[in-house]
Amino acid sequence: MKTRVTASRPAVALLAILSSAATLTSCGPSSGTILDHRAILQRYDWLDNRDFDWYETHVPFFDSPDTALDATYYYRWDLVTKHLTYGSPASGYTFTEFIDRPFWSGAYGSISCPLGHQLDEVRWLKEPRVIEDFARYWFETPGAEPRRYSNWYGDAVWSAYEVLGDTSFLRAVYPHMQQQVRGWTHEHWDGEHRMYDWVGAWDGMETNINSRLTDDPFSGAEGYRPTLDSYLYADMKAISRAAVLFGDSARAELYGSRADSLKRRVEDELWDSSRDFFFHQFAHDEKGGIRAKTLTYQSGPYAGNPHGRVEIGYIPWQFELPDSGYASAWRFLMDTAYFAAPYGPTTVERGDPQFYVSPRCCVWSGNEWPYATTQTLVAMANLLDDYTQSVVTKDDYYKLLRTYALDQRMNGRPYVAEAANPFTGSWSGHNTFYHSEHYFHSGFVNLVISGLVGLRPRADDTLEVAPLAPDDWPYFALEGVRYHGHDVSIVWDRDGTTYERGAGLSVWVDGRLMERRAGLGPMRVAISPPRLPARAPRLNDYAVNNERAVYPLATASSSDPRYPPFWAVDGNRWYHPSPPNRWVAAPSAGGSDWLQVDFGTERPIESVKLYFLDDVDAPPVEATGEEDRSGFPGKPGETTLPVRPPASYEVQMWTGSSWTDVPDQTRKPESPEGRRANTVGFPRISTSKIRVVLHHQQGSTSGLTEIEAWGPGELPIPAATAPVRDLAWNPNGDGYPRVRASYTGPSDSPAEAVDGRIALTRYSRNRWTAFRSPNRTDWLEVDFGEAKRVGSVELYFYGDGGGIAAPKEYHVEVWRDGAWRPVAEQSRTPEAPMVWAQNAVKFDPVGTPRVRVIFTHALPAFTGVTEMRVWEAE
Repeated sequence: MKTRVTASRPAVALLAILSSAATLTSCGPSSGTILDHRAILQRYDWLDNRDFDWYETHVPFFDSPDTALDATYYYRWDLVTKHLTYGSPASGYTFTEFIDRPFWSGAYGSISCPLGHQLDEVRWLKEPRVIEDFARYWFETPGAEPRRYSNWYGDAVWSAYEVLGDTSFLRAVYPHMQQQVRGWTHEHWDGEHRMYDWVGAWDGMETNINSRLTDDPFSGAEGYRPTLDSYLYADMKAISRAAVLFGDSARAELYGSRADSLKRRVEDELWDSSRDFFFHQFAHDEKGGIRAKTLTYQSGPYAGNPHGRVEIGYIPWQFELPDSGYASAWRFLMDTAYFAAPYGPTTVERGDPQFYVSPRCCVWSGNEWPYATTQTLVAMANLLDDYTQSVVTKDDYYKLLRTYALDQRMNGRPYVAEAANPFTGSWSGHNTFYHSEHYFHSGFVNLVISGLVGLRPRADDTLEVAPLAPDDWPYFALEGVRYHGHDVSIVWDRDGTTYERGAGLSVWVDGRLMERRAGLGPMRVAISPPRLPARAPRLNDYAVNNERAVYPLATASSSDPRYPPFWAVDGNRWYHPSPPNRWVAAPSAGGSDWLQVDFGTERPIESVKLYFLDDVDAPPVEATGEEDRSGFPGKPGETTLPVRPPASYEVQMWTGSSWTDVPDQTRKPESPEGRRANTVGFPRISTSKIRVVLHHQQGSTSGLTEIEAWGPGELPIPAATAPVRDLAWNPNGDGYPRVRASYTGPSDSPAEAVDGRIALTRYSRNRWTAFRSPNRTDWLEVDFGEAKRVGSVELYFYGDGGGIAAPKEYHVEVWRDGAWRPVAEQSRTPEAPMVWAQNAVKFDPVGTPRVRVIFTHALPAFTGVTEMRVWEAE
């Protein structure tokens, strides 16, 4: 059992917690801040992102007597930075769900399943551009898939508006809110039954107790669910509210009426008064005697069974859909005979005949899924704040929130993967290497801010606070919330000695005390209309390359084969060695190396950001995915020399004929630091290439997780005009160059080996393989259509730790004088073929219309290639 903070905890423990407050709070009102931000961050040695300036300018700070809750709060902000993805100048920022970009994701790795949780979470960021980009991404970025999974897009962007208070933001996404509902209605509306129908798998809840009763256990049981029907109710309510704001009375009435009608259908059709719960309703007859329009266990093999409750039965309250009279459903949540568990709640009640805690992903029949836990906690906060009932209390909210905070641990470090065992807390089997780590499929920050502290966002000029914090807490503080353009802080200090802002509950807006009350209870404060700063010019990162394009092209003077340059321009940044997202110098013999980005045309640049690695002096990050079956060569992050920030560096520009230092640079910080942004500003330049020259510390090498080059420019930005030197590149599979292979695995394609996308992770599915080939050797060939002068080949071998591996050996041949002939190799790095790595062969330049690589398989495994580059000789 976990240690819990409850109303009855010993006074000595409370005194011990209070004794640490001096390190977290400021010296007094004259210091200007309520909390000592640096002291708070420095206590967490597991933070991967050590850019304390970023936290101070981007997130609200939180402090409470519950150190476990505090730790999870800051971990979740750290997690947000790992998933923040700059897709392209046209798209801007988005967020990934997995730390990789699996084949079922949309553009830049985003997946619509958690978009509601993600928007609810990041709406508290103090960087409106990130919020706005993410909200617009789903309908303005080619390849985004806003309805691949069910979600509450409209409600989430309305909720973001309630924090931002920016009508220009809402006006920009208002058409998208309507487009989303039209899409769902076209695809999933059952006009006869007057409800939306779909399957649990595309709620992100595959292999559930309803689908397992059908011929398709993974994604069967099409029906009417408390998920999609509640989401659409919320989306239509959000459109109606936005329409009122914009004076669109007809649309407000239309969507409001549709929402009210759907609400009644959910209450009438999905509620079972005999079991006091909302259930899935089958749309069709299924095997085993399941009848259409019956709820879970009203028919079929478990007909009449009193169980069948699934955690989705609480989702209607996530959007305040039910009227009063349904709160009896909540008596099951905190009861160990039903959903409560030491590391719960469980997704299915524990007495259910199909209750099953799966040892591997992905089964929604018993495991604790953070996605569902987040929904339940949001729903409970709504029930406590906006309904009159006596079934659950705010102590239940805190108890479950604290359980959830402590669930997010591995090896003593904050961590979250896909799903946990609700009885042991283990993530095992749901923690795939380079996939499940730090999984952004849920929320936590929002639960603290809008639930525990109780800042309840509104569209009007009112600041509402309704804390759900325990009555025995002597203090808590939430500082620096950006709300309607104002700076808001909420402070509870029972006797006024912890924060020295006076006793009681107080609300501060823009540094001014607005209201105070003696006890811990609800408050409403009138605030001035939104105070929105003038929008800064939108800048573009010209270094990022996520478009299967040759340019921008990152190259380096040397690279550890496992950490090649392309990682440094992928729009993601994190620092931990496992899983790696980094370029690391080999290093070169002289103690210095460079990383260069060729834009392919002139770009206006006025700043460069460098995110240096530090695997030595920064604290370790010990919680990782299950590496043993990944196929990664060696231990992730392992290098010949330790990786530290460089001793010094230069930022240079290409003049057209030579490299020169960028003039008039200003740097923050002045000396290079790891695990943070090193920003170099300068008067605007125009250049086609930039590079950073790194001078390594003695006995060390250097590396970057990302390099960014920022500057102004109208969209769409001009296309690159430089000649393409990768002679194999064919992103669309049209014309020349043509690629073919002696054999191709049934799920793979030679064309994907020359499409410009390097995808090394297990679920990327962008590769050629010779899986199950009858041959001992196989080849991959590129035909240029005419003679080209070539001088090197790069191969990015794919391996999965099983049937696909690096070849035993390989060699490069060219077509000359009517026959295939071996090239005259000059160098090969690494000497032995390696998966998850850049394998480079340089040879004497030769003219040829065709190049091929012959692989000798490391049987019983077969060779796989995610990308093959053939470089024109210089």
